[in-house]
Amino acid sequence: MTILGILIPVSLLLGGIGLAAFFWALKNRQYEDPQGDASRILTKDWDDRPKP
Repeated sequence: MTILGILIPVSLLLGGIGLAAFFWALKNRQYEDPQGDASRILTKDWDDRPKP
């Protein structure tokens, strides 16, 4: 039963850290253009082989 006294605060702390990281990513506009990123990998603008 004493293990719950340790696990509950640790899980709340980790959840709070994850929530803070999510809000930080929103604030720094990490999710601004997900469709543009998805279509950008399909374009042929860049050659994947380096020039000799």
